[in-house]
Order: sequence, then structure tokens, then C-alpha cells
Amino acid sequence: MAKSFASQGDMEEKTISFTEIGEGLYAFTAEGDPNSGVIIGDDSVMIIEAQATPRLAQKVIDCVRTVTDKPITHLALTHYHAVRVLGASAFGAPNIIMSDVARSMIVERGQEDWDSEFGRFPRLFEGHESIPGLTWPSTVFSQSMSVYLGNRRVDLMHLG
Repeated sequence: MAKSFASQGDMEEKTISFTEIGEGLYAFTAEGDPNSGVIIGDDSVMIIEAQATPRLAQKVIDCVRTVTDKPITHLALTHYHAVRVLGASAFGAPNIIMSDVARSMIVERGQEDWDSEFGRFPRLFEGHESIPGLTWPSTVFSQSMSVYLGNRRVDLMHLG
């Protein structure tokens, strides 16, 4: 008989931290759960990693709204794991950015990854019925790209 994942029994809420780590740069963490980064530019906001569900993504949005009312225009996804990306719809960002390699992972095994992680991380998928489907990028890049949030330049790189 296969041993279950420890995460299957982890149903306790985690303590959220929203910490400024640089000027206009914030880290959203929840005791090792999928984390999100926040970059505040002159006229808009970029989120790095979307969380597992729109319900969890809303916690990130609530924290962002304590420090700025600028629109969230960009969502950068560093790789494709369901617990990191399926909350994307909550942000309403018109620009969802991902490397072409990460996009190919959605094509290859996006639904399989979702199904696997849904079974392994039940706490993170509370509210899963609000997920509209697989998260697809609106913009892909191969090696690097720059995004401007007003005068603030954000360089995204695919490092492997």
C-alpha cells in the first residue's frame, strides 16, 4: 500500500506574512506554502506566482491593497505547477507572462499536474470550484524580456 503524502493531512491555516523586502518590493509568504512576489511600479503592479486558487490569490490581492491601489497589470509565472498558477484569474491581469518552456509544460502535462496536486494538497485547493481552467499565458518569451511598470523596469529571464 502506498504511503500518503504528508501534505494530505495538512489542513491547518498558515500564518501569512507580507513583508517589504525593498522599495516597492514585497514577499507574500504563508509558512512555506506557495509564495508570491509583488513589484510596485509607478503606474501598475506585477505579481510573481498566482497561488493555487482564486480564493488564495485574493489573500495576496488583499495584502497588495494595503500598500497601493494601482492596478495589477502583469502576472509573471516562473514555472507550471498547479499550486502556483491556478489562482491567476483572480488578479484580472491583462498580461500573463511565462517562458515558452513553462508554456510547453502546460501543453504536455497541465491537466495531469493539476489532478496530481489537487490530490496531494487539499488545503491549498479549498475553493477549487472557482478555478476556470488551466492557466495560459498571454505573452511568452524564450530567454529574457523586460517589462515596464511606468519607469520601473522588470527583467524576466529563463535560467533553465
